[in-house]
Amino acid sequence: MTGPIGLPTDDSLHATKRRLLEVGLATLLERGYNATGIQDLLVATSVPKGSFYHHFASKEDFALQVVDRYLAEVHGLLDQALGDTERAPLERVRAFFERVLAMYAAQGYLGSLLGLLGQELAAVNTAFRRRIEGAFDGIARKLAEALEEARRRGDLPAEADPLQTADLMLDGWEGAASRSRLLRSPAPLEAAIEISFKTVLT
Repeated sequence: MTGPIGLPTDDSLHATKRRLLEVGLATLLERGYNATGIQDLLVATSVPKGSFYHHFASKEDFALQVVDRYLAEVHGLLDQALGDTERAPLERVRAFFERVLAMYAAQGYLGSLLGLLGQELAAVNTAFRRRIEGAFDGIARKLAEALEEARRRGDLPAEADPLQTADLMLDGWEGAASRSRLLRSPAPLEAAIEISFKTVLT
């Protein structure tokens, strides 16, 4: 769709960017950052190079925006699960991990984009390290709010540290996501949920 002088309209520009981010997410999950080439994305989306650089300053900028899109999806799942106040707080926390597991299943058990890019880039790229550290911190803090509610209800020991517990759960989950990617199986993720609720939270 074009405007009166043959230029793309805002709607088509936004659709192009969405398409690039969608394909970029799938490609980064499958290949990682270093093995993902801009030309591959252009071919897969039939987008000209000029359109790519209209939306993204560089490959790094593109990948960071893919991370932001991915994180928005994760936070959507988090808000849906934790916002279900008819359920007990620990049930809400469990529901979040179950929702993420379902997302991983839809993606073919390729693991966590945050964990994948963190392992690949955090040691060599400050922008990615900061973005991914901030992402994990934001998720942990939301989980910690629900865990604090559970502690006040007596569902967790009085001496439990909700934020430390949330961090520990996420660490275990990311390890399980990496193993799930290797096996292309939900089993490590299912085990991580069970172990968290049998050991970490008791």
